[in-house]
Amino acid sequence: MATMATMAGGAETAKKTVRLVYPQWQGASIAQWIPEVKNPDDAARGYYLGAELLNFLAPKNPSHKTLTVPVSLEVGDRKPQDGVIDRDTIAAQTRAAVAMLKAENPDRIITLGGECSVSVPPFTYLAGKYGGDVAVLWIDAHPDITLPGDVYPAYHAMAVTALMGKGDGKILAELPATIPPERILFVGLRDWEREQIVQRQKDYGMKHLGVADVRDTSQGILDWIKATGAKHILIHFDLDVLDPAEIIPAVGVCKDGLKMAEVVRIINDVSAAHDVAALTIAEPMPRTAINIRNMLNGIKLFEE
Repeated sequence: MATMATMAGGAETAKKTVRLVYPQWQGASIAQWIPEVKNPDDAARGYYLGAELLNFLAPKNPSHKTLTVPVSLEVGDRKPQDGVIDRDTIAAQTRAAVAMLKAENPDRIITLGGECSVSVPPFTYLAGKYGGDVAVLWIDAHPDITLPGDVYPAYHAMAVTALMGKGDGKILAELPATIPPERILFVGLRDWEREQIVQRQKDYGMKHLGVADVRDTSQGILDWIKATGAKHILIHFDLDVLDPAEIIPAVGVCKDGLKMAEVVRIINDVSAAHDVAALTIAEPMPRTAINIRNMLNGIKLFEE
């Protein structure tokens, strides 16, 4: 990523980057898909541990200030509110994340989640900061354009529609800006889950590049960015875009995904050619780590 920003008069100043640890889990309802974690509450909150592990594993840069969004670990009845599970909690955590970003006023945000919706506050913050001069690469096996009232009421599947200003009014009221659908490119899609979502993407006029389109080259992505004219690029990297034959780091296990090296190449190619103002890593589901943690919690010696 570029490290300098040009200001009026040609002077240069270092970009201010924050590392946003955002362990939000309330936007998902996934316990049924990870049966190896026996306690459904542990499964639901798995993204919290996932964000902590990403923060531990990701390289540290001393010039990047770390912010951690306060996220509740309380598990309530998880009933949908106006078509969104845990809507009020998500709205409150969204408000907190946006307030932190406004107070810090970063130029670039690296977000470590948490489920997919953790991209919504930083991306809309930057869209507001840069006057809408942004484009989004949504690297994901799924398009995340669900709406309240759809059969799956979890907000992480509504993340992209929220970016566009569509969805639950209480959550949308906390967002600083919106991003139009023609400024969002899906990369790596291969599971629309139901025909309703296929049709919705068509209705919104949203473009996508499949795995085969970017397997060997990033040129299609670079061409799309150039066509938008956007100066600042926001990248969302959902770990379920990865090929489960190589690694299973997320809930989704859709076959024939991108390899890790291919995603790294895409991000680095875009960064070499454009200002990447945001990078989110989302949807880590550390099944093995959850079970190891629970096993260790059962050893009485730790309590003595």
